[in-house]
Amino acid sequence: MKKGFVTAGILAIIACAVTAYCRASGRGNTPAGPVVSEQPVESVANASGGKSLVVYFSVPETDGTDASSGASRVRSDGKVMGNTQYVAALIREATGSDLFEIKTAHTYPGSHKALIDAAKVEIDGNARPQLATHIDNLKDYDVVFVGFPNWWYDMPMPLYTFFDEYDFGGKTVIPFCTHGGSRFSGAIKTIRELEPEATVLDGYAIARDRVPKSKDGVLKWLERIGMKK
Repeated sequence: MKKGFVTAGILAIIACAVTAYCRASGRGNTPAGPVVSEQPVESVANASGGKSLVVYFSVPETDGTDASSGASRVRSDGKVMGNTQYVAALIREATGSDLFEIKTAHTYPGSHKALIDAAKVEIDGNARPQLATHIDNLKDYDVVFVGFPNWWYDMPMPLYTFFDEYDFGGKTVIPFCTHGGSRFSGAIKTIRELEPEATVLDGYAIARDRVPKSKDGVLKWLERIGMKK
């Protein structure tokens, strides 16, 4: 009898440890809600008369709009948009920011499986995909939102090319991401390392199956950080 109690206790401890690890690493189930930064933006563009920019990278998949299948797109007002693209549009509208899409010189596969396989090859090779779009007037912006999907517990490699290309020193960078359960993973830490002279906020991460109904949450978050116009 005692042996049974001891065994049950050990199993319970192991289960708790595994659950804690999954939550910390983002490998568990899709979280109940978005990760939200409530840090106020000190150099608020709306108040200072400066300008803000919403930058995003998004690859709408061709497998359909059912989030449970892994598809990274959403239908809004009859238009099909990538998940990250949709959130970027919400932020742009609510803040009065300019909008910029990161596009690569090559085209990513449309199907989910082919896309994640291609992303894994780029990550394993520490690739720096060539960008087809560039910001000519970054100096005009005080606050820059940067959005991307979480691929393999990291930013997509085009984001590394993007941060290599620009110096965000003296600017406020506000990341946002869409994900399948891993939230930002280590992306915030990475961005801070890549842009040490910038103020990088904790940002906003939202699960892909919540993107279609994310508008209210996005607006409340922007209001809390002082960026909603």
